[in-house]
Amino acid sequence: MGKVKSVELREKKIKDLVAQVAELKGELATHRVAQVTNGAASKLAKISVIRKNIARVLTIVNEKARSEMRKQVKGKKRVPKQLRAKKTRAIRRALTPAQVRCRSRVAGPRAALGWQLLDSGGR
Repeated sequence: MGKVKSVELREKKIKDLVAQVAELKGELATHRVAQVTNGAASKLAKISVIRKNIARVLTIVNEKARSEMRKQVKGKKRVPKQLRAKKTRAIRRALTPAQVRCRSRVAGPRAALGWQLLDSGGR
């Protein structure tokens, strides 16, 4: 089996893709046995191709699953963690623009100073 094309995989259904992963894993197992028993060099070179094919198929499966999840969640208030933007921990915990606008005049400068207020005993 040669290199699997991602364009062709996107046309298939998830069930077919899962079956293809199982088939590729079986093929990989036979090639690994050939590797242990000092098989032909051509079989040894195919191991990396098969591993990459498995990764390609699983990537498409995950893409399809996420798109299905997005369709189900569309318009709802809560979004599952798998669909949220990753960003960084600090950005995720930062105030939203609406929350920043709601801060009082006193709270704004104090928040900017942050740890300095705690260090000086609150003065």
